[in-house]
Amino acid sequence: MEGSKAGSFKEMPLGIDATTEEEYASQSRLLQEFTGISSIDKAWIFKSDSGIGSQAMFSISQPNLLANKRKKFILSSHVLRESNNSVNFQWAPFPVEMTGVSVMVPSPSGAKLLVVRDPEKESPCQFEIWGRAQVEKEFHIPQSVHGSVYADGWFQGISWNSDETLIAYVAEEPCPSKPTFTGQGYKNSTSADKDLGYWTGQGDWKEEWGETYAGKQQAALFVMNINSGETQAVKGIEKSLSVGQVVWAPPVRGSHQYLVFVGWSEGTRKLGIKYCFNRPCALYAVRAPNFESKADGPELKDSSTEDSPVVNLTQSITSALYPQFSPDGKFLLFLSARSAVDSGVHSATDSLHIIDWPMDGVLSSSTKIVDVVESLLSSLQFSILKIPIRDVSYSLTKGATKPFEAIFVSSKTKRSDPCDPLIVFLHGGPHIVSLSSFSKSLAFLSSIGFNLLIVNYRGSLGFGEEALQSLPGNIGSQDVNDVLVAIDHVIDMGLASPSKIAVLGGSHGGFLTTHLIGQAPDKFAAAATRNPACNLALMVGTTDIPDWCYVEAYGSEGKNTFTEAPSAEHLTLFHRKSPISHSSKVKTPTLFLLGAQDIRLPFFTGLQYAQALKAKGVPVKVIVFPNDTHAIERPQSDFESFLNIGVWFKKYLS
Repeated sequence: MEGSKAGSFKEMPLGIDATTEEEYASQSRLLQEFTGISSIDKAWIFKSDSGIGSQAMFSISQPNLLANKRKKFILSSHVLRESNNSVNFQWAPFPVEMTGVSVMVPSPSGAKLLVVRDPEKESPCQFEIWGRAQVEKEFHIPQSVHGSVYADGWFQGISWNSDETLIAYVAEEPCPSKPTFTGQGYKNSTSADKDLGYWTGQGDWKEEWGETYAGKQQAALFVMNINSGETQAVKGIEKSLSVGQVVWAPPVRGSHQYLVFVGWSEGTRKLGIKYCFNRPCALYAVRAPNFESKADGPELKDSSTEDSPVVNLTQSITSALYPQFSPDGKFLLFLSARSAVDSGVHSATDSLHIIDWPMDGVLSSSTKIVDVVESLLSSLQFSILKIPIRDVSYSLTKGATKPFEAIFVSSKTKRSDPCDPLIVFLHGGPHIVSLSSFSKSLAFLSSIGFNLLIVNYRGSLGFGEEALQSLPGNIGSQDVNDVLVAIDHVIDMGLASPSKIAVLGGSHGGFLTTHLIGQAPDKFAAAATRNPACNLALMVGTTDIPDWCYVEAYGSEGKNTFTEAPSAEHLTLFHRKSPISHSSKVKTPTLFLLGAQDIRLPFFTGLQYAQALKAKGVPVKVIVFPNDTHAIERPQSDFESFLNIGVWFKKYLS
């Protein structure tokens, strides 16, 4: 078996024929071009030193496929307004890469830059204070003080004080000590004999905040003096409170400085918090540690909070997030996800609120909260399709009967056929929304010859609270019907051929994808799904958001029905609402992309559905990413996912 045929066969990827390999090669080159596009993660604007125009600093990231990480860069620009009111960006010649950096935050004036490099194994956390031309300070914080700084966009909070001498931030508490044992039994921590053989026990199991937070310690609040590097945990905060999104309150002459932060109480159980805005939270104010300078250097003054307890600023509202002070320091503004908390829906319409900040520094838990904007609605910028509701057979409020919307994207690659093949793209959540902004992944699919129908079915954000709240209790029917109506709408308009339609979605979009190929088995030529919710009865006992199953299956009353021990009646309903109940009717070739570390939708729920299809002879392909969680967002995994999606759809729709 050493001939040329055998040799060339071994060089081909397992399970891929010559035609498919050619598709992989051509599509992978194109996908690499899209993948290589950099993204602006954050931007800051400062006054220019010259007084003319402004200075801007951008934090940019770019996937590095070979390293399976994201490169981070800083790019600066001088921004000028021209005489014709156009804006001119005078860019620095090149961006500067920030290797090994987890967080970058400039000071309010732009004169200093905080750079944080998180620890590896037992090494300390590294803080660098950069000036205009050099690193001015470097501090190493041992893990006995705290672990990694939170940089996830949820608990993350890093804030400079007004005179740029102190930095408040959120980091992992030190790992709790664990019991030690020897051959003689328990080893007392005061024992002087360290030569005896011993082992460390596991200690108490501690709950985590679910998806993406596995292995992370409690989020706690710290303050660093950048002159001395002295770091102190903020006192007075209950251990049951996870903190995040910290900001400095405006300074008051002759009074202590305060920090305002968001606090999440763990309650009876820490349910999954990533993407879940329905977790109750509040804004708190706490006295910051007081640093004083002496002749021989800075020193931390006693920061006891026994006489100044933590103040809950938002007791009258169930949710308060993303606090910001007005430039004059007179007002504290924040968003609230109270609609999500009160209804149980994981993401609903947010509202904007304001608090008068006491200029005398005397805080009160009975501060009046003023509603500024009761409902923040998305405003789509591009021409979209209005899809009328069809066959309304149950009671709906007026807002839930209005047309929903879908974004139709035409392919740039025109074929000889009247209509290019259509990919129906379905977002997850379900209570999020697909925007008309640029998506590298969808642009790639469009560029290889597909039209896109991006459906914002009822339950999506941006179309009013009544439309959003109409979906819980009706998943698997209302959302499925909305997608089918949208597909028929574009077919009737002559924009799609009934024989060349594929469907793609992840999470709840995967729930819809697998429902659609079961409920409308002759509608789709191909399907692909990432971490789909295929079986709520199986999911409810293993996910970090079991309450989601109840609220979406039962409606808002499911919040009160929720239990950790589902009854047979509950499990029956979950099964009836699930795609698995329609799996026997599926004919559509389906690609499954599953993250093995997914806590939100454990991968075996999708695997069960895939195996059910395979058993009845439906073409199935399964790719499991061993180190990915729910989002499957590691650069290599994301690349391989969309390459396989492109090749899979080309195979069955060409």
